[in-house]
Amino acid sequence: MANTIEIKVPDIGGHDNVPVIEVLVKAGDTVTKEQSLITLESDKATMEVPSSAAGTVKELKVKLGDEVSEGTVILLLETAAEAGVAPPSPPRGEGRGEGTAPPSASASARPSPQSSPQRREEAKAPQAAAVTGKTADITCQLVVLGSGPGGYSAAFRAADLGLDTVLVERYDTLGGVCLNVGCIPSKALLHAAAVIDEAEAMAAHGVTFGKPKLDLAKLRDFKVSVVGQLTKGLAGMAKQRKVRAVVGTGSFVSPHEMEVQTPEGVKLIRFEQAIIAAGSQSVKLPAFPWDDERVMDSTGALEMKDVPGKLLVVGGGIIGLEMATVYAALGSEVTVVEFMDQIIPGADADLVKPLAKRLGGKVKGIHLKTKVTEAKAGKKGIEVKYEGESIPETSVFDRVLVAVGRSPNGNKIGAEKAGVAVTERGFINVDTQLRTNVPHIFAIGDIVGQPMLAHKAVHEAHVAAEVAAGHKAHFDARVIPSVAFTNPEVAWVGVTEREAKEKGLKVGVGKFPWAASGRAIGIARTEGFTKLIFDEETHRIVGGAVVGVNAGDLISELALAIEMGSEAADIALTVHPHPTLGESVGMAAEVYEGTITDLYIPKKK
Repeated sequence: MANTIEIKVPDIGGHDNVPVIEVLVKAGDTVTKEQSLITLESDKATMEVPSSAAGTVKELKVKLGDEVSEGTVILLLETAAEAGVAPPSPPRGEGRGEGTAPPSASASARPSPQSSPQRREEAKAPQAAAVTGKTADITCQLVVLGSGPGGYSAAFRAADLGLDTVLVERYDTLGGVCLNVGCIPSKALLHAAAVIDEAEAMAAHGVTFGKPKLDLAKLRDFKVSVVGQLTKGLAGMAKQRKVRAVVGTGSFVSPHEMEVQTPEGVKLIRFEQAIIAAGSQSVKLPAFPWDDERVMDSTGALEMKDVPGKLLVVGGGIIGLEMATVYAALGSEVTVVEFMDQIIPGADADLVKPLAKRLGGKVKGIHLKTKVTEAKAGKKGIEVKYEGESIPETSVFDRVLVAVGRSPNGNKIGAEKAGVAVTERGFINVDTQLRTNVPHIFAIGDIVGQPMLAHKAVHEAHVAAEVAAGHKAHFDARVIPSVAFTNPEVAWVGVTEREAKEKGLKVGVGKFPWAASGRAIGIARTEGFTKLIFDEETHRIVGGAVVGVNAGDLISELALAIEMGSEAADIALTVHPHPTLGESVGMAAEVYEGTITDLYIPKKK
């Protein structure tokens, strides 16, 4: 006898209103347990939601473009009658979210520690391979796979604690994606873009500069020099700490062995413990001709081979908008297409409005609720077709940048031969000490889940290294800030206003507009604001956001305030220097407290 059950969206790490970017089944399809049903896209990664049972799809309850949260019914599934139905399986690829206590709790709006990596998607532990029996080329106490910010931090911390450490990196220089082809080179180019923008803006204040003359080769050299300075420094610190660096692609061959494909041939490393810091890679949507160099991911965009006349940026998240900022400043006609109803979907709507307004004046257009359905390589450029509510005028582009998130590299490192369980999407589940299901192997960074941010990886790295060295350590960050280094910068941390509203949390907001900031007025950048979010019952800060010049620097004070459990009065009574943008933090707290004198806010009757 058939039984109809609801398949719902499970816990997706505290995220709400996550868009459905792909529906993988239709009514009448037969599905197996754990088969993927829909694909979701958050600001930093994509994830698939599997079925919690086998059966036949009776009715779909979601469609392409819908936004879903935990508990949303995906479909009705007709199954064979059973004594009970298992709870929904977690989504593939999900990391850790903030989460909150129920609204009725006294600390209802307080963000819970992001310190409990949870096994949301069950990954079956594979049978580990036997020891090779080969003579090892290198032996060590600890091997770290990947030398990004997480990897090198883990290796250096472990070495400082006395462990004989080997660091394996596929690039010729240490630093991984972040230093070599990610965070650092992009910020060097964003600096150049900001200088161009500021020079142009000064004309309105009586200082006129000539039109910038672009020497692309020199600009690339500047970017390379910035990267080189940092990677050279890492190489020096590795040598000082006696960390042995091995250049090549590493892959486990047994629980205590790793083979590295090096330029000199295969080397076998035998280790006592390991830390996996293999990171992630850009998602490559199948609709694009990736064999054509005119289609780029973020790495390709940072190579700066030329400044295209017309550039299409697919994805209005952080990476896409940062590169749109760079290329627009250098002279490209930039078109941005975003599937969601706002740019940077993870942030509050009011936070991104100043950016959308300013960036809208620099690019040809920002098209929301729109996506590319087809892209073909033609003689005149990449020819694209769209669907959605805001179709761009341009359909042929000199280059296309696809920036729609990143996917982890867990399935590319031979983890199964070490017995390490990896989800179908490539994530590795860990506990609060960053241990995998194999006790002597740890994992950190992008590969263990969201948020996929370098600063999170560094803190996880320290914990993993300390535990490997025998210390009692746990990763227990309460909040992790996010920053878009656009112009203006956008930064937020902790509970957002939207999240609080959706979860029924009792919060209050203190918001200080930079139009009332002497410093912001003096630099003609009054479009920004500082916003603090407080638990109404305890008056403790639980979230905050800044949009404006140097927002990425200012957000650190808010993160510290949340970690320390600061109340509004603590922040308001802290003396901030004047005139600075930083004092807007104290003034936002004063707005909440009702003690602000730099604004007139009529008292509520």
